[in-house]
Amino acid sequence: MKNILFAASECSPFVKTGGLADVVCALPKALVEHHRIQAQVILPLYDEIDEEWKEEMEFVTEFIVPLGWRVQMAELYHCIVDEIDYYFIHQPYYFHRKGVYGYYDDGERFVFFSRAIIEALPYLQAQPDLLHAHDWQAALSIALAKILLPEHPMKTILTIHNLKFQGKFPIEVYDDFLNLGSEHMSGMEWDGHINCLKAGIFHADQVTTVSPTYAEEIQNEYYGEGLDSLLRERQVMGIINGIDVKQYNPLQDPYIDVTYRSSRTRKVQNKLLLQEYFGFEVDENIPLYIIISRLDEQKGLHLLQPILNDFLQEKVQLICLGTGEKEFEDFFRSTASEYREKMIACIGFDEQLSRKLYAAADFLIMPSRFEPCGLAQFIALQYKTVPIVRETGGLKDSIEPFNLHTKQGNGFSFKNYNAHDLLYTLKYSLSIFHDEENWSIISKNINRFHFTWKTSAAEYDELYKQLCTEKELAEVY
Repeated sequence: MKNILFAASECSPFVKTGGLADVVCALPKALVEHHRIQAQVILPLYDEIDEEWKEEMEFVTEFIVPLGWRVQMAELYHCIVDEIDYYFIHQPYYFHRKGVYGYYDDGERFVFFSRAIIEALPYLQAQPDLLHAHDWQAALSIALAKILLPEHPMKTILTIHNLKFQGKFPIEVYDDFLNLGSEHMSGMEWDGHINCLKAGIFHADQVTTVSPTYAEEIQNEYYGEGLDSLLRERQVMGIINGIDVKQYNPLQDPYIDVTYRSSRTRKVQNKLLLQEYFGFEVDENIPLYIIISRLDEQKGLHLLQPILNDFLQEKVQLICLGTGEKEFEDFFRSTASEYREKMIACIGFDEQLSRKLYAAADFLIMPSRFEPCGLAQFIALQYKTVPIVRETGGLKDSIEPFNLHTKQGNGFSFKNYNAHDLLYTLKYSLSIFHDEENWSIISKNINRFHFTWKTSAAEYDELYKQLCTEKELAEVY
């Protein structure tokens, strides 16, 4: 039985700031459930983790973590949840803080975490055949494994969830925090900085990302965030994420008012209740559009600014739920105040409200400038809500535009990053909504799409087998 060690900066249900936590939670679960895999996950022990989880943890050992010229002490804790071994690196100076990211010394914090992963290996209950690190915060552990443990047979995979975030720091960090010798500098330096993600890409046995289209996109200059030439050399593999369909299940969701499997009639009851709650006109024939998103430039919100006023002239309703950059928060607030009877802006995030929106809505708007994989479109499909997306990354891989001639498709999409193309697509979706025959067809089409982790886990399992077979052959010869 192969043992995989997953290394990441967050994982549900312990700590979550975004989709990374969902992946690091769901992928090991799916592998344990459907494949002969033993899974371990290693994380920082943040102050943010609820006390109820900390009470489940058992102390394993205390160990030394060299960090450049300094030596830090760390403690290792362990618990088992759903047959998965979770390990936590405890170091109060770095992780006993409010929040997970955004500190001036994030570089030092996650260099420490990566080095601590390597130093903790002897104390794990099972030695990993493969280290699977996620994003820049854990990417350096792959480089350190190759440099500090050159005889160790462990294989390595780095998964990039968002290339935009790379962990770039001044070149002085190399001697101050790493002190590995000049011969290893080239594997970590990029464009005059120490780049943690680049170090992982350079040293990993395999680099993956979270959708096939994003894997292609980041190998060209426009999406490559300065690393496209290196990524072309590494032949990045794209495996699309999934979602936990037990967690996102409208038939059993405790947050929604009327549960359903695929019944459009029962789904509409959720819309009528939500319309009443927000003071909208209560009418099932008025389409309800939602935006559930982090409010920043990546999510394509600049495309909405010039055309939203035009679209709201139509007989539609719109609810926006999210938080982020002030520019977009202010934009949605001001537009909602102008169209009080048609639009609501809920600035912030509320998991219970988000489920109610998915259950009630007819359409989800997701016009991302780039989207490595995306989660909202998967949830929308689960709740029989039709996604409207731009054809990029995982959105292109998961949403097939509805075709009037073939009657195929599970959503609506547009290709160019252009506000008028978005407006045209929104108005096209409106026309299909009022076309009873075609609206019925697309609603039925959605029922055939299920992006579960079972399929994605099978692809990862095959990749693990390939890499571990290479390891075993190398040991023989």
